[in-house]
Amino acid sequence: MLSILKYPMNSHIDNFLRYLEIEKGASPHTLRAYKEDLGIFSKYMDKSEVRAIGFNDIRGFVAGQINNRLQKTTVSRRLATVRSFLRFLYREGHIKANPAKLVPTPKLPKKLPRFLSVDDVFALVEKPQGIGFFPARDKAMLELLYSSGLRVSEVSGLNVEDINIKEGLVKVRGKGKKERIVPVGRKAIDALKTYIVERVLLKKKGDALFLNKNGTRLTDRSIRRIVIKYARAIGVEGRIGPHTLRHTFASHLLQDGADLRVIQELLGHSSLSTTQKYTHLDITHLMDTYDKAHPLAKDDKK
Repeated sequence: MLSILKYPMNSHIDNFLRYLEIEKGASPHTLRAYKEDLGIFSKYMDKSEVRAIGFNDIRGFVAGQINNRLQKTTVSRRLATVRSFLRFLYREGHIKANPAKLVPTPKLPKKLPRFLSVDDVFALVEKPQGIGFFPARDKAMLELLYSSGLRVSEVSGLNVEDINIKEGLVKVRGKGKKERIVPVGRKAIDALKTYIVERVLLKKKGDALFLNKNGTRLTDRSIRRIVIKYARAIGVEGRIGPHTLRHTFASHLLQDGADLRVIQELLGHSSLSTTQKYTHLDITHLMDTYDKAHPLAKDDKK
């Protein structure tokens, strides 16, 4: 192993990114985000010796980000990136302790994830009209996003063989390349059947399920554009994308009485705490229902 004095920080960053890609199965999007954050941190530090990094350096980095009026979510993400990087260096024996461990994360405002009403999501999945490859593809994709609550990267990464039409199941490769089996609703299966016929008629080789006009795999960005296009077409404004349909899937399941542990498995969350944010959504839904339906609530408003 090279001496730390001869091993600049950028080399450590490269090793860390390789570790994330090979050992952790991080996605290209995740790797780009980590590389950008660590590049900013490295520039701030302007040091070649990682063992020289201390608590005050990390705290100063965070304070500088806040003083630059960056969003607290961005600052928190960058601190988490630095923590992960230094934790890797500690495990590899390059530093004696992780100085970022004791630096507090900026308090974030609690924002509930947006989700669509049942009427809006039904209008959305019905919006692709007509016959042919593109309407069939878009409808199948929208139906699948809502039916199974998949991440956009999971939908983009699907291959034809991952869909079990007969059993109504889809094999998904989630974060860290962890595989899970998720049920697919009847309407989504019907839409997928129609699309697969159109895909065969396209006569394009390759494993990818969802294809673009060139017959290659549809990217995350293209899927987002498609979702936004149809959302605008039905009059839904504001920030919306494939993740909105994932939130909608989880929220509607919870409102209909699904167990939180089941929703955790379907979403592919490693921790139940990640799934528990949907309980807040459900409480909001219950309060709205109460205000609209309960006689005493109506009297109070009068």
